[in-house]
Amino acid sequence: MSGEQVLDASAVLAWILCEPGAERVTALMLQGNCLISSINAAEAVARLADTGRPETALREVIGHIGARLVPFDAAQATESGLLRPRTRHLGLSLGDRACLALALMQGASVITDDRPWLELAEPLGLAIECIRP
Repeated sequence: MSGEQVLDASAVLAWILCEPGAERVTALMLQGNCLISSINAAEAVARLADTGRPETALREVIGHIGARLVPFDAAQATESGLLRPRTRHLGLSLGDRACLALALMQGASVITDDRPWLELAEPLGLAIECIRP
């Protein structure tokens, strides 16, 4: 593993909304080793937009996330697609698979608040941490 962590949109939302697990995400971001796929960043903004937050504030969200934004490129798109059969039973979205794909490609761990993902750790060979108790 690289020592980097890939943040899922759910972890970023917990941080923004000061939900349980936010303190763990803050600590990881302060270490400076976090990554986020552009797909997951877009997903976080979309979920916040659904709550009626002002557009001006939403336009600044991505810049305030303490993670390096990784563009969703052809390699990540392919890896995300290839994960579909192995994750279908959990109903993972494209954003979920983008997070996992980025972690696989970078040799990084995954930070999420989706506890069911923990069952993917061994089959995918990933370290997955759920920030919620």
